[in-house]
Amino acid sequence: MTVELLNPAGLPAPEVYRQVAVATGTRTVFVSGQVARTADGTPVGPGDLAAQTEQAYRNVATALEAVGATLHDVAKMTVYVVDLTPEKMGAFGEGAMRAATALGQVTPAITLVGVTALGEPDLLVEVEATAVLA
Repeated sequence: MTVELLNPAGLPAPEVYRQVAVATGTRTVFVSGQVARTADGTPVGPGDLAAQTEQAYRNVATALEAVGATLHDVAKMTVYVVDLTPEKMGAFGEGAMRAATALGQVTPAITLVGVTALGEPDLLVEVEATAVLA
């Protein structure tokens, strides 16, 4: 395995992500921000943060698969959420956990960033990932 995920003693130990990712390997994969669109560009989950989060994670998994990687190879994700508030964390977590159930691990080191808008007005979330392969 090229990515070791851990929650070191002395830091909070969240269940939905890890505080540290140690990556060793020879290929680094950068997946651009993925949003709630199907392959033909159809919007998924208008107005539904959980549905959009799940689709964005699924799209990250599809991009990784194209280069022989999986979500287990992801060292770091950055997630941009429109108008992020504490009240939206439940919907975000729900979508991420649905993706985790369907796709496997999606608990790397992660940063959530609140933004005022994304590239299209209906988008609520965008997920980018960095993976390391042997």
